[in-house]
Amino acid sequence: MELFPAMPLEKWADTKETFHRFAQIVGKIRLTVSNRRNHWWQVPFHLTGRGLTTRPMGGLGEQPLFCVDFDLVRHRLVIDVLDGRSAEFSMIGLSVAAFQSRLFQTLADLGIRPEIWAVPYDLDDETPFAEDTRHAHYDPVLINRYWRILSQVAQLLDRFAADFGGKVSPVHHFWHTFDIAVTLFTGRRAEVPEEADPVTREAYSREVISAGFWFGDKERPWPAFYSYTAPEPAGLEREPLLPEQAEWLPARGSHLAVLRYDDVRAMGDPVASVLEFLQSAYQAGAKLTHLDVEELACPGGITDPYYVKNRPA
Repeated sequence: MELFPAMPLEKWADTKETFHRFAQIVGKIRLTVSNRRNHWWQVPFHLTGRGLTTRPMGGLGEQPLFCVDFDLVRHRLVIDVLDGRSAEFSMIGLSVAAFQSRLFQTLADLGIRPEIWAVPYDLDDETPFAEDTRHAHYDPVLINRYWRILSQVAQLLDRFAADFGGKVSPVHHFWHTFDIAVTLFTGRRAEVPEEADPVTREAYSREVISAGFWFGDKERPWPAFYSYTAPEPAGLEREPLLPEQAEWLPARGSHLAVLRYDDVRAMGDPVASVLEFLQSAYQAGAKLTHLDVEELACPGGITDPYYVKNRPA
């Protein structure tokens, strides 16, 4: 099985747009019935051995405790309840409207009745989910490939984050932006304008260096690994990046360090190349934010000083 199979955006754009909306519907349920956590950590999906999960949510007497999983091997949406009941249905052939109707009826049959704002978030087409019969393309082969790429990228991001001893987010798959990321926190507060939207204010109330991967969009129609520092320090875009294919690109008034997925696929050691890229972007942000890199170093995920001192060479 190829480590990083080809995934050109144009090949699966229709499937991606459909599944992105499926994900937003389930994600909005996660948002409304989960306990709020700092920086929206309660909201994203996590990877499983078969797809994506919301993790358990509800409970505490308000809703039955339940979990929703995308099984991207069998291509079924699975709902499990704490009392042992379970229900599932196939996602193949469903429009967004049909998916939402089937999901909420299945939840109601299990005694679960969440309420969501049932319109897309930050997508070009704002058709309410219940009226969206246009997005109805689900290619099982490409959806499975998307999940396999996500799974490998998640392991890469986890390996990169292991070397940082400060506050680190889990590896998150964000259903609203359809990317996967891990965030390193410098430990310092950041100034966020009061007029900024509440999503941004919570996400960036602390200084961060974030690393991730996206599958491409209309603005940048190719998959890529990325990194950014927020708030962005002056001169970040002039810092060197590795490998040589990496570049800084302007993005909404700031800059992203970008390494294109297809360039990685052509490299002799793609894992080492991505880690080199992420480390170089981290070093750029750390340098300009005056981060104590040595103090926060955690090589191989180890902070035990006695193990480090006595481990075999």
